[in-house]
Amino acid sequence: MPKAYPFNIEMCEIIASKHFRNKYMRLWNWDYHILRRAIKEAYKIEKAGKTKFEAYFMEGGKSRKVIFVYYFESDSIFVISGSSGGDKI
Repeated sequence: MPKAYPFNIEMCEIIASKHFRNKYMRLWNWDYHILRRAIKEAYKIEKAGKTKFEAYFMEGGKSRKVIFVYYFESDSIFVISGSSGGDKI
């Protein structure tokens, strides 16, 4: 990751919302290992609030975004939602 973030993705527990699991994880054919790798290998992570982050990455020529909240107290990441972009040339 380009910046120092308040979390270590290797040590955090990752929890996905029901919405993210049922819509994006099924659509993208992901499991929790792929989700962790995607956040870890994101080309850009932006802070979108006090504890909210947006991770951007490429997969199969398409852009993807994962929106998550980091909880310091429990050292966990709660994935709220995602987004798929179009083809990148």
